[in-house]
Parts: sequence; C-alpha cells; structure tokens
Amino acid sequence: MGVATRRCLRATGEERDMVNHSNVRTPRDLQGLLDEAERLCNTRRGNLTPLRRQVLSMLLEMDRPAKAYDLLQRLKEDGGAKPPTIYRALDFLLEMGLVHRIESLQAFVPCGHWTHGHTAMFLICGSCGSVSELNGGESARKLGKEAQLVNFKPRATLIEVRGTCAACR
Repeated sequence: MGVATRRCLRATGEERDMVNHSNVRTPRDLQGLLDEAERLCNTRRGNLTPLRRQVLSMLLEMDRPAKAYDLLQRLKEDGGAKPPTIYRALDFLLEMGLVHRIESLQAFVPCGHWTHGHTAMFLICGSCGSVSELNGGESARKLGKEAQLVNFKPRATLIEVRGTCAACR
C-alpha cells in the first residue's frame, strides 16, 4: 500500500511486516494513498467525499494517533466542522477499513493493511506514544478458539499491547 512498512524479526526467526504510524509521508505519497483509498471506497461501494478525504488526509499526515477532537480542531482552522460531522466521517472510514480506532487511547490511526481485511494488533509505546500495527490474525484465531472453549462468541477483536518501543529503550 505504501504506508511506512518495515520488516521485523519475530522471536521465532520469522520476518513479518510491521506498520509504523509515526513516519512522515511526502505530499506525493499522500496523494497516492488518498487516490488508492478512493478506488478502494468505490470498490466497496462507498463514497470518499471531500470531507472524508480531508479527515483521512489529516490522519495520514499525523505522526501519532489522533482523537476526534484533535481532528475537529484542525477542521475548524480550515473553515469549520461540527462534532457530528467528524464522527460520521470517522465512522465511514472505519466501515471502509481505512482507519482503526485504538480503544484505550480513544484515538484513530490509518490502517496499514487497508487492501485486505485483518485483525489489527497495536504496539503502543508508553514513553513516546508511537503506535505500530501488526496483522494479528493468528493471535485473533487463537483467542477465538479459547473463547469457543468457554462458550463465548466474540463480536470484535482488537489487540492492544503496551510497552516500550526500540527507540525509547
């Protein structure tokens, strides 16, 4: 997709993609991502309106997870928007799989794997606030099996891991 991705080595020696949500993108990269998001919305029968595009653009440009209030403040600087407007835009972007909501932070980040559905796993640094995204599919499958054993049916799975990133250690 073009979002800042790096390879990380798992304890097993296996490599996997990890998306870091704290890297700055060039205007050219940003435009390419927004165009890709628009194509994806069209494929998924959604309409990436100018406001939704602007909200996604702001999230892509930010170097940290953003709260709805932060986005609202930036929109007000550009001519204004009301809280319901920003929440509707974020709901749409969530529905299209273009962003994730990090529950513990009550904040949003762009999805690093938006071309395919997945269960996101977030590594949240308690020191600097950076967030990295992993595809948590295998972990989610294991959790689902454990839940089944106790007759529990999960509605949604979101995995958040707090710790310290390599840069802060």
